[in-house]
Amino acid sequence: MLPGLTPLVVWTDRGLYCPSGDFYIDPLRPVHRAVITHAHSDHARRGCESYICAESGVGLLKVRLGKRISVRGVPYRESFSLGDVQVSLHPAGHILGSSQVRIQRGDEVWGISGDFKRDSDPSCEPFEVVKCDTWVTEATFGTPKYVWPMGQDYGEQIASWWFGNQRKGKNSLLFGYSLGKLQRILSELAPHAKRPILIHRAASELTQCYRDEGRVLAPTRDLEALDPRELLQGELILAPPSILSSEWTEKLGNFETAFASGWMLGSERGWNASGERRFDQGFVISDHADWPTLNRTVDETGARSVFVLHRGLGAFVRHLRKRGIDAHPILALACENVEVPQESEQGVLPLFDQLGQRGDG
Repeated sequence: MLPGLTPLVVWTDRGLYCPSGDFYIDPLRPVHRAVITHAHSDHARRGCESYICAESGVGLLKVRLGKRISVRGVPYRESFSLGDVQVSLHPAGHILGSSQVRIQRGDEVWGISGDFKRDSDPSCEPFEVVKCDTWVTEATFGTPKYVWPMGQDYGEQIASWWFGNQRKGKNSLLFGYSLGKLQRILSELAPHAKRPILIHRAASELTQCYRDEGRVLAPTRDLEALDPRELLQGELILAPPSILSSEWTEKLGNFETAFASGWMLGSERGWNASGERRFDQGFVISDHADWPTLNRTVDETGARSVFVLHRGLGAFVRHLRKRGIDAHPILALACENVEVPQESEQGVLPLFDQLGQRGDG
């Protein structure tokens, strides 16, 4: 706990908690009331009594957590009361329905970023700056080496690779996370695709949620629904990386592989996080803010204090402090004298995996 600070949001064993509103934000374990920034599994977990998320993210949350969950969808920018605070959700630009959480008590305003990006993405709502006194931000790519190339036509890049393989009689197997990344690729490819794109079953229902929200995507076919006798040649297949170790690779014949992620930066021919295998192509397409964007966003929020998730003990906190900004790792919000619900009596955990994970890229 920082001396003299009475926080509106505290860090507990179940994650970020707002005592005045009695709710958690992206809790790490089941709680009574969860405000969810987006439907990725490291932010939206099963077992909570009730969920609140952006209206456009409700479908995704139900696909991920179950159709019968108790979930309230709230339009962006619409203020609602929880306990003694006013809460509103604002576009984060990360995936469809992704949100920043604005919390106000009197004149005090906090902003919680969730995961966010600010470059163009036709598959989701664009990021909006949330003015606040205190800013809690992700920093998945919070080191100076991560600077995304600007003004890229990702659809054209991927289509060029696909059509080149097509001319050689090869299939193109493009890996990306099943929620967010694959749908972004489909939206970028919408003006370029000359035939339906094959998608893995892990992405099928999630992709339909995007279409239900009016997002324009390239036409698709389900990979699993193919006639086993159909010869695949010159196709583009979108799938999560796990397919590479499955029986599907045997059915794809002659193919090249690629991976779409911010982790591809600096790799001309692609790699994976463990370094166990290489891909034929890497596309630097990230759904997170890069180093310049993290810094610019801190400035534009006007926040006097900043708390950092993920790389909270790393370069970003040190850099902000050198700039004269009151910056801290998220664990600085651990507050032993703030009463939390019975479900969280175990106290504050030490650094654990959620604080250091690499994120979805």
